[in-house]
Amino acid sequence: MSDYLVKALGFNGQIRAYAVDTTKTVGEAQRRHASWPTASAALGRSMTAGVMMGAMMKGNEKITLKIEGGGPAGPILVDSDAKGNVRGYITHPQTHFDLNEQGKLDVRRAVGTDGMLTVVKDLGLRENFSGQTPIVSGELGEDFTYYFAVSEQVPSSVGVGVLVNPDNSILAAGGFIIQLMPNTDDATITTLEERITNMEPISKLIEKGLTPEQILTYILGDENVKFLETMPVQFECTCSKERFANAIVSLGKDEIQEMIDEDGGAETQCHFCNEQYIFSKEDLEQMKKEA
Repeated sequence: MSDYLVKALGFNGQIRAYAVDTTKTVGEAQRRHASWPTASAALGRSMTAGVMMGAMMKGNEKITLKIEGGGPAGPILVDSDAKGNVRGYITHPQTHFDLNEQGKLDVRRAVGTDGMLTVVKDLGLRENFSGQTPIVSGELGEDFTYYFAVSEQVPSSVGVGVLVNPDNSILAAGGFIIQLMPNTDDATITTLEERITNMEPISKLIEKGLTPEQILTYILGDENVKFLETMPVQFECTCSKERFANAIVSLGKDEIQEMIDEDGGAETQCHFCNEQYIFSKEDLEQMKKEA
């Protein structure tokens, strides 16, 4: 079954909620980057948060997340949109450590805790909206929770998780975001805090086969959830040979001539999907004319 995301309201509109299964999406990223388990967990958690934040957008709006915690895995970059498309990369995908004290993948050690989480929203306006908060945990769920509270002033709970198979492939991945609306009463907040504190890790629920709807029902309660819509989710890269060609043309004819003289061609690679695009000497000669 394909990955998908569900949007819902809870407790008579007091709660806005999202849940997503990203197992195949994160699996595609792992395959493209040949990432090792700790790096896969860090990238997968970031992409899962990213696709849910993308689902909060409208129309052709886009969102970019940058996580720079100073850890050995290096910066993580994620792009997503309002249609369930997401792509991401981690600078050092072959990063892995022994399990932490809780017996889990040591994402905090890979990401680091000395740096910033940056969110850039392209709303189709002249200026992009940008928000930035310090990385407070490195586990990423808490870091996105902190971002929503501080940068967007929306009290939220963000859960993201990834389980990795012994062969490095992805066993389960997914997440949830629960957000309080301004009219949320104290009893509802207390109920939610108890349920979220006592629930199993989100990746375990997905491994057990729970759907995004069942996850939100599990958190909010059967009688308190109203589902609004579902949307397919997938790894989708916007790169193309044409885009790389335009970028080469923009370098100018002198630099293109240098490529022809030194290499007799050009080879480019997309950071996000690792797709390679080869340009022959003839291609570069044509681009030089355009430049």
